Amino acid sequence: MKSIVYVGIDVHKDSYTLVCLKPNLEGEDQIFGTMKIQSDYHRVLQYLERMQKILGEDVEFICAYEAGCMGYSLYHQLTGKGVKCFIIAPTSLLREKSRRIKTDKRDAINIAKSLAYGTGRHVHVPSAEDEMVQQYIRMRDDHKKIFKSLKQQILALCLRSGNNYSGMTNWTKAHLEWLLKLELDWLLRETLDEYLATYGQLSDKLAAFERRIEELAKSDRYREDVGKLSCFVGIKTYSALAILVETGDFERFPSAGKYAAYLGLVPGERTSDEDRNVTGITKSGNSHLRRILIESSQSLCKGAVGYKSRALKTRQKGNSSQTIAYADRCNERLRRKYYQMMRKGKNRNVSVTAIARELACFIWGMMTANTKARDAA
Repeated sequence: MKSIVYVGIDVHKDSYTLVCLKPNLEGEDQIFGTMKIQSDYHRVLQYLERMQKILGEDVEFICAYEAGCMGYSLYHQLTGKGVKCFIIAPTSLLREKSRRIKTDKRDAINIAKSLAYGTGRHVHVPSAEDEMVQQYIRMRDDHKKIFKSLKQQILALCLRSGNNYSGMTNWTKAHLEWLLKLELDWLLRETLDEYLATYGQLSDKLAAFERRIEELAKSDRYREDVGKLSCFVGIKTYSALAILVETGDFERFPSAGKYAAYLGLVPGERTSDEDRNVTGITKSGNSHLRRILIESSQSLCKGAVGYKSRALKTRQKGNSSQTIAYADRCNERLRRKYYQMMRKGKNRNVSVTAIARELACFIWGMMTANTKARDAA
């Protein structure tokens, strides 16, 4: 029978620190083989071969590293060579609050222990196609953040120069014309023109990104599921495709509540003896996907209960009557729940987050064909 050795890898851009661990339930764990190497998976393979010779027995190595800057590259490289490897979610690693010493070796030991005793949550590794689409969508989101910051800078420049737009809404056609015609000192005018030129370039880029995302969503792999998710209020092509590629396989979650927990949308808890304190949401798991669901929920928190816009009806065309009925039930229920919470005096952000949590549960039901019973635990 093979003995198992767990290898914790603390990864950095230029170096890896590796530690081997054999767990011992009756005493201290056996920790050995600490080594710092260059950040090259070939060096990891050489390290494992060397440890195999030193141990001189039939050994199976199981490796793990913390999710971070390396992405999935090291995972694919090691598994491609037949080495078992896992990626551990940083939020699931045990951290000692009183710890005042942090070294690469200690981090590697912590990763190895989390792997050996099952306390670390394994990160889902997407398919190659999902990963590529995921990176494209995140690139679009990065540009969106830059665009938002640029608009804030333009408004701040106008305000500092004593010019405040008197119209109802910023960034309309009328507002842009006002900016173009605004009379300023020559250098301020040149500064604003440079800002506006960049604004136009980014606006065109974002429009091109949106068109490309529409094309990706129409591929055979995503078309049907994007159509289903688009039946929900607040979920259009971009959001639907992002949900699909960020989640991957919905079947890996045994219940809707587990999916909501993966998104960090469930309340935390601090319990001691008979004292039970419920805290804010855990915010663990996929922060990118959590943000998308929060933004989608904002649309559910507007409009009359039961109302369907023309755009929503258009998105729902082509889907089965069961899919549309399920989505309509979700839309109506969540809007009604939001207004009930607001009437009870709940904080708006708390209410929107609660709606996002239940929307995640409905999405899980849609994608796993559990449309009759919805577990929103």
